[in-house]
Amino acid sequence: MTSVQLMMRYVLTVVGLALAFLLRAEDGHRLWLRMERNAAPAEVRVAGPAKKTVTLAIAREELADFWKGEERLVLSVSDDAPGRDGFRIRRRGQEIQLSSASDIGVLYAAYALLRRQQTGQLLSDGQTVEESPSYDLRILNHWDNPDGTVERGYAGRSIWKWDELPGKLSPLYREYARANASVGINATVLNNVNAKAEMLSGDMLRKVMAIAATLRPYGIRVFLSVNFATPKLLGGLPTADPLDAEVRKWWTGKVEEIYRLIPDFGGFLVKANSEGTPGPQDYGRTHADGANMLADVLAPHGGVVMWRAFVYQPSNSDRACQAYEEFVPLDGCFRDNVIVQVKNGPIDFQPREPFSPLFGAMPHTQIMPEFQITQEYLGQSIHTVFLATMWKDCLDADTYYDGGATVAAVTQHKVSEKSLSAMAGVSNIGDTVNWTGNDMAQANWYAFGRLCWNSHYTARQIAEEFLQQTFTDDERFVAPMCQLLLRSWNVAVDYMMPMGLHHIFAFSHHYGPEPWCNLEGMRPDWLPPYYHQADSAGLGFDRTRSGSDAVSQYHEPLATIYNDVHTCPEEYLLWFHHVPWDFVMSDGLTMWENLCYTYYRGAEEAARFTDLWREMRPYVDAERYAAMLKRFERQSKDAVWWRDACAQYFARFSARPIPADCTKPVHLLQDLMEFHLDIDNYTAADMEKLP
Repeated sequence: MTSVQLMMRYVLTVVGLALAFLLRAEDGHRLWLRMERNAAPAEVRVAGPAKKTVTLAIAREELADFWKGEERLVLSVSDDAPGRDGFRIRRRGQEIQLSSASDIGVLYAAYALLRRQQTGQLLSDGQTVEESPSYDLRILNHWDNPDGTVERGYAGRSIWKWDELPGKLSPLYREYARANASVGINATVLNNVNAKAEMLSGDMLRKVMAIAATLRPYGIRVFLSVNFATPKLLGGLPTADPLDAEVRKWWTGKVEEIYRLIPDFGGFLVKANSEGTPGPQDYGRTHADGANMLADVLAPHGGVVMWRAFVYQPSNSDRACQAYEEFVPLDGCFRDNVIVQVKNGPIDFQPREPFSPLFGAMPHTQIMPEFQITQEYLGQSIHTVFLATMWKDCLDADTYYDGGATVAAVTQHKVSEKSLSAMAGVSNIGDTVNWTGNDMAQANWYAFGRLCWNSHYTARQIAEEFLQQTFTDDERFVAPMCQLLLRSWNVAVDYMMPMGLHHIFAFSHHYGPEPWCNLEGMRPDWLPPYYHQADSAGLGFDRTRSGSDAVSQYHEPLATIYNDVHTCPEEYLLWFHHVPWDFVMSDGLTMWENLCYTYYRGAEEAARFTDLWREMRPYVDAERYAAMLKRFERQSKDAVWWRDACAQYFARFSARPIPADCTKPVHLLQDLMEFHLDIDNYTAADMEKLP
């Protein structure tokens, strides 16, 4: 071999290695669906008459491409198999049977079998697994706008390319559908709850039709958020009064137009008479009047109205009370195809809230929980906060309705006569390459789907599944990172708003602390002092019977437990009580000492997250390791920012020093109070500009 040939072989080898490296370069786009494609297709057969649906073809293709076992796989749609999207997987010798009463159930079974393969939970001979979802509607709410922006979105622009539709379909749509189907999500609201009337124009509906056609084979129905004033804004009517005959006629025609284009259209999500949005109360009507009018025009087509209970007015003495006050008197007044959508807590997706008292207070109305996957109040796409622990805390909470029923039982209507159940999550998805802006934030999308499917899953089980599928099944990685995820919510609460503090964020964008924010002319319930109520006597919002009486919205014994400062759970102490600084808590320390120590503990644990991630370097690809390291480092700095801001600020009211065994603050309070983050021009590259 000549020197030239040797040189060429060397060059080709180097190029080959470089190409191989590039092909292996990891951008996080594959999410938890990281199976390697088979060199030769696995043996998969579709049995029975239903062989030609697109959904069954997808199920067969997924298994042929990614099933590594030696068993033959048989897919069937059968009346004697589980229904309502459920499925059965049965192994008999060298054959595995996947069956359901529907083709989408068979697709869910296919993804379940592949998940078992990825996580090492293979079926033994003779074993049968049956699953059915906890909720009928398992729905992502996109707060995406027609101009491509995303309200409270931290992962780029909207994945819906309205300017390209309907002529051009982004490949993201099919990938999005596949990811959702793999965890059982079966519905999506395409647009922001702060809806634009133009979403119901003919041009936009044809674009929606194109998206719906792409999502349909994966079992995903499309919903739209609607502006209640659309008959005026789009239809030219003088009113949007839900009892007006012309308004009803307009909605009837519009709904018929939608179903001609999208026969399986899911229905409407409505935010009405909240934060200035139009609604039936503008005409002296009730929420039930508005919801029922829309429900009546949707009912002949099988459509559903999801009516949000997120309402509050500046005139109310306690924002936490208003949803209960407005909706409980309407219990039993809503149509059967109306579901009242309730945020997990009574305020607004705060780091920690008690569950909303509406759960368990409306037994004759279909109620659904709404969770926020996107981390508006929890560090956005920077901080790692695994939300399954928060959601389980809510779902497993006992409402004490009729002697005892968890939020999950109430919203799955196991204790009432209603049957249509749903759970919604505000999406954290954008067009950034890894979908969520933070590789670890993908865990919250995954966890939401898994809890919708089975609300009995534990946070640990979901965390382990996610880590094994998304990173590696090496126990040296999975075990410590699982512990990190399971601790992350409590750690974030500790360094942000411990002991029941809430809504003390920077104004508008909600990134970083600003408990001092008190903008002149702004409505009080948008400002932190309204919530923390700090003064020389103490700290916290008095919601006892002698205060706003929010405690009385809960069933006994909770009302009495929350009302007494000595029995109130300490994680909600400042939520329900204005507590003296020297109040002695269960550990013998004063409230002020506990507040300081909790802030410092949260910051210390956030720093340990960074140290732990550095130990994970051998088990993670270089790209995701580096991206996550920056975020963990920023999270640690932010925790110190929160600690220094809040401890020093509240010290002004307590007239007490920060305990001597706490480290000296890194930042001076005056410097922090003068710092203002320009969130509109903020990018990941600007992280170092923060305190």
